Amino acid sequence: MTITVGEVPEKERFEARDEAGELAGVLTYQVTGPIVVYTHTTVDPRFEGRDVPALLARAVMEDARSRNRTVVPMCPLLTEWLEKNPGYDKFVARSTRRIK
Repeated sequence: MTITVGEVPEKERFEARDEAGELAGVLTYQVTGPIVVYTHTTVDPRFEGRDVPALLARAVMEDARSRNRTVVPMCPLLTEWLEKNPGYDKFVARSTRRIK
């Protein structure tokens, strides 16, 4: 099964969808100037175990990198993913990182 991720700016979120167009998960955000706050990730239970959170996380971080945005990760799932993927550290606002 192939999952693709795309931005839906009018809904302030990124969506993960399967090849049939079924919504697998979303990661919501808010943008203020050069700062993007990633607020929440939801994965449809039917798609659990298929790396949907990781696909969403990588997509939003690559988007932030391409737009030279500073990331504030309020979503616990994204925070955990970033701890395992330190290559994005220079884009993350450290003083606002959520503490476990």
